[in-house]
Amino acid sequence: MVASSAAVDSIDPAMRGNATGPALPRSIHSALVIPVRDDLRSLDGYHSAQVDVRVRLNTNESPEPPPVAFRDALAAEISRVEWHRYPDRAAVGLRAAIAEMHGVDPEQVFAANGSNEVIQTVLLAYAGPGRTVATFEPTYQMHAQIARVTGATVVSGERAADFTLDPAEVARVVNEFQPDVVFVASPNNPTGIVEPATLVSQLLDLAPGLVVVDEAYAQFASWSALDLVSDDRALVVTRTFSKTWSMAAARLGYLVGPRWLVAELEKVVLPYHLDAVKQIAGRVALQFAGDMDARVQHVVSERDRIVAAMKELPVEVFPSGANFVLFRPWPDAYDENSGRAVWDGLIERSVLVRDCSGWPRLTGCLRVTIGTPEENSEFLAALAAVLEAESAHRSRPEPLINGARK
Repeated sequence: MVASSAAVDSIDPAMRGNATGPALPRSIHSALVIPVRDDLRSLDGYHSAQVDVRVRLNTNESPEPPPVAFRDALAAEISRVEWHRYPDRAAVGLRAAIAEMHGVDPEQVFAANGSNEVIQTVLLAYAGPGRTVATFEPTYQMHAQIARVTGATVVSGERAADFTLDPAEVARVVNEFQPDVVFVASPNNPTGIVEPATLVSQLLDLAPGLVVVDEAYAQFASWSALDLVSDDRALVVTRTFSKTWSMAAARLGYLVGPRWLVAELEKVVLPYHLDAVKQIAGRVALQFAGDMDARVQHVVSERDRIVAAMKELPVEVFPSGANFVLFRPWPDAYDENSGRAVWDGLIERSVLVRDCSGWPRLTGCLRVTIGTPEENSEFLAALAAVLEAESAHRSRPEPLINGARK
């Protein structure tokens, strides 16, 4: 099977949008089309290539499922669910279990359907029309996307060439735009950079509004901003069950923040937004923290092995404190096509990674999720083969046409 990222992400011209409105499937073209809000017309939805391959390392999922004992305990509790009743609207049991794990009060915890819904709920309450949200690019794309969907204005600072955050740039963005909400992801996705505690503290001192530290990958990193959360700081830390807890299928996330902020979120969250099964799954998962810790250590060990192996190849490897690694083939001679060529070559060998090469500031870059040892070894072998083949292709002289090179 051969595919290209261009083919995977392509759009039928008949279904493309234009300056006056969005793209529509052929089946719903009609005389009556209600346009979306003007500020949404230029937005795209979230996309990640879905390709049938043997090794899938593109979405930062856990390489291992939860332990069998988790499944058994979950099944036993689900068998007792009163299906004719609404779930606990306040998710009291789940919030209490999360609070106990982090040593905070349950009133400091808010849970929702994945960390994206947590972020959306925060932005519905604290962003929206007439307010400003700041990000530092490149970073997780959904921060800006969700902010724009709420009607907020998004402003962006720039990371340095090595994707670290310059404190002077942070100060410039905050002082110039006075944002109502500032996002910092640590570890940052897709770069893997872990922001230092000093930078987060600086941001808290400078920011006039809310600071959101997205810690979707924090268990793989060396520190967490959770220790900075208190009722006298406008700081929230978001987490997810999708990565280290091996529960991507459940779509469960949460935040830890000031009590007053969590209380305000009740104004915008939908009633009974978190179903009974999800609440049970999250609570039961926390009973297996030891298994989670072991999986994290295994992933970190495999991450170190992958990084060491890639450094022996013509590849620039960026430091990572997450369960993925960002890399750029041929760092001394990359262009807008080099990353895509390697992505295509990996697909031909039935290995799927994330093609970031078309994203701003990430020309030529790809991102690989840490998988099982077998998957990681297959990725490394495929990458070496692709780079060897592409290097041979690059070294061939271009054919002469009318006595000149093409």
